[in-house]
Order: sequence, then structure tokens, then C-alpha cells
Amino acid sequence: MKPVNKTDVLIIGGGISGITAAVYSARANRSCVILESNITGGLANSTYTVENFPSYIDVHGMDLMQKCRDQVDHLGVEVEEVCEIVKMDLTAQPKIIETEDAVYEAKAVIIATGRKPITVEIPTECENIHYCAICDGAPYQGKDVVMLGGGNSAFDEGLYLKQLGINKLAVVEIMDRFFAAQATQDDLLGREGVSAHKECSLKDVRMEDGKLKAAILENKNTKECHEVECDGIFVFLGQVPNSEPFKGLIDMDEKGYIKANESMETNIPGVFSSGDINVKVFRQLTTAAADGTISALMADRYIRSLG
Repeated sequence: MKPVNKTDVLIIGGGISGITAAVYSARANRSCVILESNITGGLANSTYTVENFPSYIDVHGMDLMQKCRDQVDHLGVEVEEVCEIVKMDLTAQPKIIETEDAVYEAKAVIIATGRKPITVEIPTECENIHYCAICDGAPYQGKDVVMLGGGNSAFDEGLYLKQLGINKLAVVEIMDRFFAAQATQDDLLGREGVSAHKECSLKDVRMEDGKLKAAILENKNTKECHEVECDGIFVFLGQVPNSEPFKGLIDMDEKGYIKANESMETNIPGVFSSGDINVKVFRQLTTAAADGTISALMADRYIRSLG
């Protein structure tokens, strides 16, 4: 028999938006629980340098999120990490969310599950494909790496890899140009050992004795392939919404982003959605934090309306 935990606000997702919602909920004297499928911090944990969040001139993403986590811990918010939701009833009152270890009854729910990296699929199994330079880059010091992606995130991660001491770095972009800020492009591409491969995608890899030896790149126009010798591949092709558990329950657009109004209300009363999971124009740490603020204040108002 699983234990039943009752709370005012249950927040699904422990990134900047969910943590901000928890801070505001706790300060409104609401009991609050965060359920996180991984560890708190979200995608910000894998950001090498944050320079646009008010408070720090520049800060490592993981350090920033640890400060945020320290605040919710100080406020007494219950945080459950590495937990999986197996069942939910969001239309009930109280709303029922069941994990592998417990059942939660909440008066209001805030969805703040954010996004996850786009993965690559190739015919050959390879354990040397990674999606976080900060998490997995250190073992490649002095080795050669292929990096997929031409946006700001990719180039920031590329700069981090070079700082780690990567020997050669091949930057691969399927379009005919890179999309990162020009200053960032100039910085990375001007460094020794960095090469650019435009209008190419990862077709497959070449393995020898179970070890990665080369990435096989295909030109999107000619379909010709060429090899780039490497020891590891890092992928930064953007993100998709973490909305699968809510499909069929919450209104979404064709891409899987949740349709929440300006008050972060979804189509289900008492269920709010905030941050990068929502349909929106801009997705930044600051906009996610703002959404978290609104969702918590609206959840508090909803709970008061219950009497």
C-alpha cells in the first residue's frame, strides 16, 4: 500500500519555472511538493555560462540552479527527485498523482516539465553520443569530437569543450549557415583545431573493436558521404517539449506544447502550466521564472476559491 501525501500545490518539474512556483507557493503559506523525473535544475544545469539572468554577471548554470534549490529547501518544500509518474487524475478534486512510491492528493497542480534535447537516430549502436558537454565532456580531453548543431547552445557547448582541452572539434550543421551569434561563431571557429561542416548530417558511425573511430557525414544536397575521425559525438539540435504524460488530458498544439493562457491556466480548472512547456514566443530562464510566479499566484487564488 503506497503512502498518501496531501498537499496544497503539486509541481511537476524542478527546473527554474517549477522552483520559482514552489518559492511563491511556500511564501503564500501553501504546502508544496515538487516531483522531478531527473534532478532539479532542468536544462539550465547543462548551460556552461549564464550571462542574462539578473543577479550574476556570469554564472555556471548548475551553480545558479543550486542556489535556487537551496532556497526551496530553506522554505521547507518537499522535493522528490528521480521519480516517475505512473497514473494521474487531473480532473478530480483533489487531483490525484501517483508515482512509483507514493500517491499525492493536491488541490492544484502546476506543470513545469520543460523540454528535452532532440536525439539522433543512426543504424549503428554507439555509446559515445552525448547531449551534455558539462556532464560528459571531461573524458574527451585531448581527443577529437564531432558536434552536431549550429545554434547558440551548440556553440556555447563547443567553447566549453575546447576549454576542457578537446583536441579537434568538427562543427556540423545541416543548413547552409550557422545560427549562433556572430561573435560566438567567430570565437569558436577561430580556434585551433575547429572545422566547419555545413549542409551535412550524421548518417552513421564507424566502429572498430567496439570503439568509435569516425562519424559518417552525409551532404544533404549531393548525398555524398565522408568520414570525420572522432572519439565522441555531442548533439545540440534543439529541444522538444516534455509533454507526453499529458497528451489527451491537456490541450496542446501540434508540436506538443501546452496551450495555457496568460494566467497559466490550462483547459482543466486547477491545473496550471508554466515555462518552456507552454506555447510561447520566447523561452529564457527569465520568462520561465516569470511563468512560475504567475502559476503559483493563480494556484493560490484557485485554492482560495475552493473555500
